[in-house]
Amino acid sequence: MREMYLKNNTKIDQQQKNGEKKLIKKVMYMNMEREVELVSKFDMQGFDKETIIEWYKIIHLGRRLDEKAALYLKMAKGWSYHAPFAGHDGIQFALGRIFRQGKDFLFPYYRDMLTCLTAGISVEEIILNGLSKDTDVAGGGRHMSNHFAKPSIRIQNVSSCTGNHSQHAAGLARAIKKYNGDEVVYYSSGESACSEGYFWEALNSATLELLPVVFVIQNNFYGISVPLKEATANLRISDNYTGLKNLKIINCDGRDPFDSYRALSEAKEYVSSGKGPAFVHADCDRIGSHSNSDRHEIYRSQEELDEVHRRDPLLQFRYHILNNGIIDEKTLKDIEKENQEIIFQAADKAEAAPAADGTKWNQFIIPEPIVTVNDKTEIPHPENNPDISFLDAINQTLKEEFRRNPNTFLWGQDVGKGGVFNVVKGMPQEFGKERVFNAPIAENNIVGTANGFSRYRDDIRVVIEGAEFADYFWPAMDQLIECSHDYWRTAGQFSPNIVIRLASGGYIQGGLYHSQNLEGTFTTIPGIRVVAPAFADDAVGLLRNAIRSRGTTMFLEMKYLYNFKGAHTKKPADEFIVPFGKAKIRRAGKDVSVITYGTAVHLSLKVAEYFEKEGISIEVLDLRSLIPWDKEMVFESVKKTNRVLIVHEDKITGGFGGEIASTITENVFNYLDAPVLRVGSKDVPVGFARNYEKEILLSENDIKTGIKRLISF
Repeated sequence: MREMYLKNNTKIDQQQKNGEKKLIKKVMYMNMEREVELVSKFDMQGFDKETIIEWYKIIHLGRRLDEKAALYLKMAKGWSYHAPFAGHDGIQFALGRIFRQGKDFLFPYYRDMLTCLTAGISVEEIILNGLSKDTDVAGGGRHMSNHFAKPSIRIQNVSSCTGNHSQHAAGLARAIKKYNGDEVVYYSSGESACSEGYFWEALNSATLELLPVVFVIQNNFYGISVPLKEATANLRISDNYTGLKNLKIINCDGRDPFDSYRALSEAKEYVSSGKGPAFVHADCDRIGSHSNSDRHEIYRSQEELDEVHRRDPLLQFRYHILNNGIIDEKTLKDIEKENQEIIFQAADKAEAAPAADGTKWNQFIIPEPIVTVNDKTEIPHPENNPDISFLDAINQTLKEEFRRNPNTFLWGQDVGKGGVFNVVKGMPQEFGKERVFNAPIAENNIVGTANGFSRYRDDIRVVIEGAEFADYFWPAMDQLIECSHDYWRTAGQFSPNIVIRLASGGYIQGGLYHSQNLEGTFTTIPGIRVVAPAFADDAVGLLRNAIRSRGTTMFLEMKYLYNFKGAHTKKPADEFIVPFGKAKIRRAGKDVSVITYGTAVHLSLKVAEYFEKEGISIEVLDLRSLIPWDKEMVFESVKKTNRVLIVHEDKITGGFGGEIASTITENVFNYLDAPVLRVGSKDVPVGFARNYEKEILLSENDIKTGIKRLISF
């Protein structure tokens, strides 16, 4: 580790080459005598006395607060997760200092206590977060301790998924550029997050689009217990990105607040010029363990630990102040004593605050939509309106919504040519590349930048083609999870207002990655809506509701229906909107209830016609919306027919039908004259050859067999 440090810290390396004598003193630190090796220059030139003292006071306050957090842990009073920042002092202070609260946007990570303190989160607010109090400004105790945020001043609430906020930072910077803003986005993380693929995707989009974002990497050479040399070939992480055009790379000593501030000032000036993003790489030490659950003495030598303690940035700063005669030791101790009192007083207030209120768990799961089930919006279609296909219904609705709200944007793969299926044909030409544009083939980036973009203004709505085919969406799943709990974990302070369109399902002989259904997975994720229209008018009504409402909606487009004549309807009225969670009876019946959605609705209707000739009356209920779904209408249908068949194109195991069946059994079991049955596709990927597809996908015969089984009971 010592060799690694010398290789990467040019200042110390140069000192030793020049044969400069090291100054080692024994100092008192938290009532313990400790050696301090004064190796950092801490070039204070250009900074006046008052500024230097103020900077020391804040850094010292942060360190005492960090130690207070560790004390809470020992006392079992809270702060169950704590990642100490000691050794990162310089870069964290400088980052918080250069951030303009209420103006710029800051995405901190879980070690950024000093960053957040300096940026504008008070001592009391930090303790409220650490103790998971109801008045925690980050989210009222909903998020893990040591995850500091204050959305009111634009310090963003970031998840524990290391580095994925890089996508949000890039997306937000995209919005700033689109709106010609002068804000700067700051992304902060450790070096290990740079190993994630989505970090590369974020850098790629930021450098391609010349976005005003500064990526700050605090390199302490460890990813929990994994030394950096086992994770990447370049121990100076910034060397991995020297080939990226338009990226300004600046390396600094992250222990030194003055060197760090100069680096960030240069980065800010560069991104503000419009030339592109900046990458600030800060060499740091991790003086403590990764977190309270980590014991670093198991994998770090005592020699290494002694060395990083001697380089302690706080003590370096303290003795540079004394050695340069900035103030005397008594005055310095008075400042330190005052800081301790600030923490005591803040702690008294925070400890007296109410604990997180678990009974509020059901608040802020999904924002209230613009149209609810109680609103009368499903008005009749004008008789003189022309017929419209499923595909054209989506296309025309998108255009109408884009005309209605100029703060609506769309991007995705092949969008520039109208999309793979021409669903967005004409949109790039009408609305221009500023609003409708291609995205790289990087699904995580498509969703992640949409999340960030929507943070810029409350009236922004982003529609994305999450993938060319639903099957390719899997790389974006971690960003979908972010979208699902952003609203909840911030206690309603932020909602990603995104519609994710996905071409889903089979019957097109697409095979693997072109014919699968994903709704069985999506419906297990709290915090997002999932809709699956089967007819053109419902595609219009649900899409209008999704775009106009806050929150994240998965809009599943069964691609078989794009040009299927059976899905055509009259073009709806201009204000026709379908509420989420409102089913529709497509065919009334009295013998069997078929609960279905998507393409399976049309198969079920054909089967119902077949059984009508046999004297059996089938009721076909189209859910239209899966999350939320219309339990009451389903229950009413069950009470009427007493027999239920759930039909969906997705595979049986793990399909949404299992949830419907369980809910029916729990609530209206006494009305059943037969078991609740399900039919769907086989539990296997959809094969390419036509014969495979025919055998695997849901068929009319599968539905007929299910109904016959029910009737035989």
